[in-house]
Amino acid sequence: MDALIAWFHEEPLGSFALLLAISLAVPPLFERMRLPGVLGLLAAGVLLGPQGLRLLSGELPVVQLLADVGLLYLMFVAGLEIDLNQLRKVRNRALGFGTLTFLVPLLAGSLLARAFGFGWTPSILIGSLLSSHSLMTYPLLRRLGVVANEAVTVTIGATILTDIAALILLAVCLGIHAGGFSAGRLVSLLLLLSLYTVVVLVGIDRGGRIFFRRSGSDEGKQFLFVLLAVFLAALTAELVGVEKIVGAFLAGLAVNDVVGDGPVKEKVVFVGSVLFIPIFFVDIGLLVDGPALLNSVDSLGLAAAIVLTLLISKLAAAALCAGPWGYSTRETLTMWAMSIPQVATTLAAVLVAHRVGLVSDAVLNSVVVLMVVTATLGPLLISRVAVGLNVPEASLEIPERRQLAAADGPMTVMVPLHNPGTEPRLIALAALIAQRHQGRIVPLTVALARPLRDRAGQEADNRRNQQLLRDAEAHSRRFAVSTEPLFRLDDSIPLGIVRASQEQQADLVVMGWSDSGTLPARVLGSVIGSVFSQAPCPVVVARMRQAPQDVRRILVPVETFTSRGIRMAAYARLLTEALDARVSLLHVMSPARSGRRRSWAGDQLEQLAARVGLPETSEMRVRDAVDVAGAIVREAEGFDLVILHSQRQPLAAEGFGFSILTNALIRRLASSSIVIGEAPES
Repeated sequence: MDALIAWFHEEPLGSFALLLAISLAVPPLFERMRLPGVLGLLAAGVLLGPQGLRLLSGELPVVQLLADVGLLYLMFVAGLEIDLNQLRKVRNRALGFGTLTFLVPLLAGSLLARAFGFGWTPSILIGSLLSSHSLMTYPLLRRLGVVANEAVTVTIGATILTDIAALILLAVCLGIHAGGFSAGRLVSLLLLLSLYTVVVLVGIDRGGRIFFRRSGSDEGKQFLFVLLAVFLAALTAELVGVEKIVGAFLAGLAVNDVVGDGPVKEKVVFVGSVLFIPIFFVDIGLLVDGPALLNSVDSLGLAAAIVLTLLISKLAAAALCAGPWGYSTRETLTMWAMSIPQVATTLAAVLVAHRVGLVSDAVLNSVVVLMVVTATLGPLLISRVAVGLNVPEASLEIPERRQLAAADGPMTVMVPLHNPGTEPRLIALAALIAQRHQGRIVPLTVALARPLRDRAGQEADNRRNQQLLRDAEAHSRRFAVSTEPLFRLDDSIPLGIVRASQEQQADLVVMGWSDSGTLPARVLGSVIGSVFSQAPCPVVVARMRQAPQDVRRILVPVETFTSRGIRMAAYARLLTEALDARVSLLHVMSPARSGRRRSWAGDQLEQLAARVGLPETSEMRVRDAVDVAGAIVREAEGFDLVILHSQRQPLAAEGFGFSILTNALIRRLASSSIVIGEAPES
């Protein structure tokens, strides 16, 4: 065993491979047990660290480097997930709630730390660790369709204030701890920090816009620009006298408006969340002294006191704001539950403070316990109290045509072709849609431009593609729809499809895949993923197990009642009219929810159907199930076609990925299925 430990410590690749294996295998295992994946990474660090098997150590250079990058990435994503436009809409109330949800826990936490015998500087720092909050409940709120509720928007907006204030207080405490800190130095630090903030926010924003405009569609260069901006901002933060994590957080805020929700943002966050951020959490686990925490009554007492202080102080802050603003009890509890999770900023700050000796091992252990408890409790509370929050009618408007294929007016439907086996049904589907709206279909083949020396290969590709186009024309004749075949040479298959859709002003792109393939749960670099993220119009990926004209019943699972739910219902209308079929809308909810909430969900489905003009014969279904995918599969048994959303969405700073629901359904559905991916918002 000692020889194996020595080998792992001496061989950087061994440590790196072990960290990758942990990041790959442990989170899914814990998620299957309905536990946060982050908890698994922490547990792996404790098990393999100095207090366990000793295979890993936070002192190893490779672990230090990757964990430091993960720390910066974590704070960068925390800034990236904050919507500044949303903050501007409710800035006054966001400022008010942000101030209270920062000051009340700060005061309570500081007094608690003093009661446990800590000095004033570490006590104030411990208080600041309780004053920020993470947006990890945001994806769940979006799924429930209540993000537009004012109380929710105010809490989201308050995040930027609490995070920045906590980081400033961290910088002040670190300065005092280092010695020689005075009121004059504090003023100087705040002035420098203000100037630095303006330079980072304005400089990266303007520089990024210029660079992105000049680089065109070169995602590689744009990806490197974002990474460079993050690390330059982090390095220059130290010159100002604050921690690197402040610079990374500000870089996230600055980059937000530049990259939007496009493919560059996805790739940046993807790389961090599958590689660097998990290693950061493992590193935190390496620092945790599990046996000491469990064997020490004082450590357990401190951890329990910190958790209770956070819960009570956050509830008090929410109640103090909700009363004067006329928020309901449900809205008050939602604000409280949203402000409970302590992950990104809190963990980053305690790690920095621990490294310089400002807080003890007991505090670090207690904050890890705090993170685990709040990261579990926050989403659990949201799933129970946020259902049924009022949402303004204005938030449920149907998007304009380029975002959603309109039901009126001629349509251009582009059909990229590759597989002769799926071609007839793809052409039939596209032709029926275009025929209904007096439009046209554009069968498309894209061949990669080969080197001049490979003339024979190029000619073979061209012949194959031309044959696909001739077959497409033949298939389309039976539908009496205008057909304009298009052959294109390009340096990239997905970019060729995207460019052609722009040039032809396509309203819809219809792609296909066969039964032998599945839509990847995480799409990075695939043709479908690239077209999803870059096409200027909606993309339909169809697996038709029967001829489209034979479809009679369509099932549309509706996950949220936001504008995305509206768009799903509108797509249902589009396909219902094109295929002359009957549609059923389905919403699956937790069995723990009351009959009143079930009735509310049914009313929401009725409103969606009425808003988009679905026929009166349409059916609304609400089902209770823990296993959402299983419930949808069971409901789909009597249907010919199931319409799904791509469900590609950024998560909070703790991770990023595509939802596994769509991929699970595709593997299990026996009927035909369509996955809809929409044009990214810029």
